[in-house]
Amino acid sequence: MIPREIIEEIINRTDISDLIGSYVTLKRAGSNMNGLCPFHSEKTPSFTVFTRSNSFYCFGCGAGGDAITFAMRAENLDYPSAVEFLANRAGITIPQDKNELANMGMSRKRVYEMNLAAAKFFRDNLFDKNVGGDALNYFVGQRKLSMATVKRFGLGYAPNNFWALTNHMRSLGFTEQELIDGFLCGRSQKSGKLYDYFRNRVIFPIIDVTGNIIAFGGRVMDDSKPKYLNTSDTPGFKKSKNLFALNYAKNHCSEQIILCEGYMDVIALHATGFENAVATLGTALTQEQARMLTKYTKKVVLLYDSDEAGQRATDRAIKILAEVGMDVRILKLNGAKDPDEYIKKFGADRFRALLGESRTGFDFKVARVLSTFDVQIPEEKIKASNAICEIIADSSSSVEREVLLAKASEILKLPFEVLKNNVELIIKKRLKEQRSNESRQAQMSIKNIGDRVNPEAVKYVGANALEESILGLLLIYDEYRAGVSRGQIALSEDDFVTAFGKKVFSAIMEVYNASEEFLPAMLGQYFTADEMGRLEKMRQNRLALTENGRDVLDASISALKAEREKKASNEGGDKFAVLRAKQEKLKNQRK
Repeated sequence: MIPREIIEEIINRTDISDLIGSYVTLKRAGSNMNGLCPFHSEKTPSFTVFTRSNSFYCFGCGAGGDAITFAMRAENLDYPSAVEFLANRAGITIPQDKNELANMGMSRKRVYEMNLAAAKFFRDNLFDKNVGGDALNYFVGQRKLSMATVKRFGLGYAPNNFWALTNHMRSLGFTEQELIDGFLCGRSQKSGKLYDYFRNRVIFPIIDVTGNIIAFGGRVMDDSKPKYLNTSDTPGFKKSKNLFALNYAKNHCSEQIILCEGYMDVIALHATGFENAVATLGTALTQEQARMLTKYTKKVVLLYDSDEAGQRATDRAIKILAEVGMDVRILKLNGAKDPDEYIKKFGADRFRALLGESRTGFDFKVARVLSTFDVQIPEEKIKASNAICEIIADSSSSVEREVLLAKASEILKLPFEVLKNNVELIIKKRLKEQRSNESRQAQMSIKNIGDRVNPEAVKYVGANALEESILGLLLIYDEYRAGVSRGQIALSEDDFVTAFGKKVFSAIMEVYNASEEFLPAMLGQYFTADEMGRLEKMRQNRLALTENGRDVLDASISALKAEREKKASNEGGDKFAVLRAKQEKLKNQRK
């Protein structure tokens, strides 16, 4: 366990506004700071940084906590790794005891060490003519990559062998569980033995913006399926929060970034001088990836396949990127199936000129509508105009809608006001549906339906409300923690009804009793980032109330104990005896 003194020094040296401000734009709001939440898409800021308490909370999605919790969420880290991340940022050295670290599971650092060793193994196999001859020919002969490009991207080859990597990694001291957790190996259900996950595939190391090898992509060299295999999420990697080649592109994308679908597309572009290209990692673009891109550029050119799947991916990406304020352009390749083929056929200069002809998301969608409907036929024209009005209604800017309406009016040869009225009707309909959904969600929230942090809350609504009130007071006031610790306030873990309530109470008191000085940041070792968000919500809910005196605490404790007794009575009663009594009563009534 990381010493309390280290945690305290990290928190004291970390200005939470500076930390969060490096991920999202914050604006002063009294003593606090507000901004758009970096953890969910929103247009109106609901994310607040409380500078006095060094904490944050999003009133939209419930994310909250301290600097360590923020690092856990923003960088996809566990608690120890988030502490290490902030320690490095603050220039603090953490003394590491090997025996203690061994009990904390595989660290992010260990994943990086393992991946580096695996990458060297794959690279050595690629350059071994007896093993990787066909793979090297695939890169250099078939895909026309230079040796410099092959080496720059650290490309490799996984041999057609079930145990080559497994045996090599074990010889380096990596354990079976580490190899499984790092997604380099799997375990056979039949024999129970390990086997290599990547076999007879060319390998693409995935490198983060700080230079760590965090995962791998493996591609077949023929038409066999699946075409690609990718590392699943590990302690050091999350697909939805990383992009291939961003480690290089981040230095060349201030004007714009090119977003592709495949590794080879990106490598081909970089090799030809377009070093601002990146790709998603076997998944559709995510909100986390979109928000990540806003740190490096304001303009994204989408370069996806023109097939049906590519069109769907383009639609989704346009929406996600627009939500984070990106200028989105779409590039269509004519005469080639992907950037690699296009550049080989027409050259880099032609591709550069084509980039200048990229279309806006609106133009792209309208072109697709017009290719679907024949506007010379009245019925088809109605369908096309409705579809285009739906597209315009997606814009949250009234100015942008006016501009797009003028464009649509010209294209469709329909009056501006007619189209504007239609768009306004669509927006009103959507708002009505949204309010209806929000109302349903609010009703579910009141009843705690769908509570993933505390699943028992829906079953014990009253008890959960009392628990959160009591825990909120304990999180804020030292005198209440001291009173419980000294026995002056009659409250114990057994008084809580839900398992989550018991866990929070125990953690608060354990942190307090360890030194009789409460350090909220120490709670992160017991809870996930989502759970820490709930703790911050409890705290904020109590701070929003004017009455937080001892009488409020005592009344809440008495009411909670009554709820606990009610629960015990319901669970301990003889249900069959109750049923028999009802049957006997009905029998007597019939007589």
